[in-house]
Amino acid sequence: MGMTLKKIAELVGGELSGDSNIAIEGVGSLIEAEKGEITFLASSRHRSQVLKTKASAIIIGEGVELPEIPSIRTKNPYLAFAQVMKVLVPPKKLPRGIDKTSILGKGVKLGKDVAIGAYVVIEKGVVIGDKTVIFSGTYIGDKAVIGKDGLIYSNVTVREEVIIGDNVIIHPGAVIGADGFGYATEKGKHHKIPQAGTVEIEKGVEIGANVTIDRATIGKTLIGEGTKIDNLVQIGHNVRIGKNCLIVSQVGISGSTVIGDNVILAGQAGLVDHITVGDNAIVGAQAGVTKSVPANTTVSGYPAREHKIAQKIDAQLIRLPKLYEQIKKLKQDIVKRGEKTK
Repeated sequence: MGMTLKKIAELVGGELSGDSNIAIEGVGSLIEAEKGEITFLASSRHRSQVLKTKASAIIIGEGVELPEIPSIRTKNPYLAFAQVMKVLVPPKKLPRGIDKTSILGKGVKLGKDVAIGAYVVIEKGVVIGDKTVIFSGTYIGDKAVIGKDGLIYSNVTVREEVIIGDNVIIHPGAVIGADGFGYATEKGKHHKIPQAGTVEIEKGVEIGANVTIDRATIGKTLIGEGTKIDNLVQIGHNVRIGKNCLIVSQVGISGSTVIGDNVILAGQAGLVDHITVGDNAIVGAQAGVTKSVPANTTVSGYPAREHKIAQKIDAQLIRLPKLYEQIKKLKQDIVKRGEKTK
């Protein structure tokens, strides 16, 4: 279903510039969009690509100036583009019904319009809420509870007694509730500590492909409402993550660490155990966090430091080879002067 540019501007609450009657039939990236499609400019870094786009219109942010191309200016062009996609891109068809190859244990309770794909195994006592879809090859352990309107994609493992809230999306290969990495070492031998706790995922969470979230030793590992987790993230036992956090690919969080609300952990950041990251903190990519991070703070580097300090250290490290040569020359000059005074 197409829309005029005027209708799109009204949909996203943006400021329209150019022909309001242009018909938009689809969406595309700056590079791949064709005539009749709309694209967006999320960052001024990609402004040069606008000159090459074939799109009929573009969604841009405030303060961005473009050549003669019809545009809609908004505070958040990425969000506006997502709103347009929901209208112009048809939703994916989801499976319906319960496949005959699936296996359901005793006492399983299914809500209305639950869909279960091929070769899904659901153990005894599991509860699944209305309209949740479970794709093929997924395993749900004993007494797990899954809320309504969820999407659990293929080959996900949800172990026993895990609790998953409403509107949760879990992508392929994720493992929720594996044993935490806990061992007591004595005389060179590692003795396994029983992992008797669970995992609780609150509503509105999205979990990427091949994410692993370990169950607690005692109590629960907690992922707060609205938090989004990218692919290949490892979350250790007894970790507690607050609401609306963004955890980017390949982050590793060690056991019993507490993450506040609205925290951003950038790609490949690593956090040691038993620390706290305060609300609204940002941890830069590849940062090594060895101690607690206060709220409303940005840190980066290894070991992680306040970002401006880390930048100064990095700038000074680049100068070390030149400083070394200068010191080497000074030492040589001192030696020569000493020899002349003898």
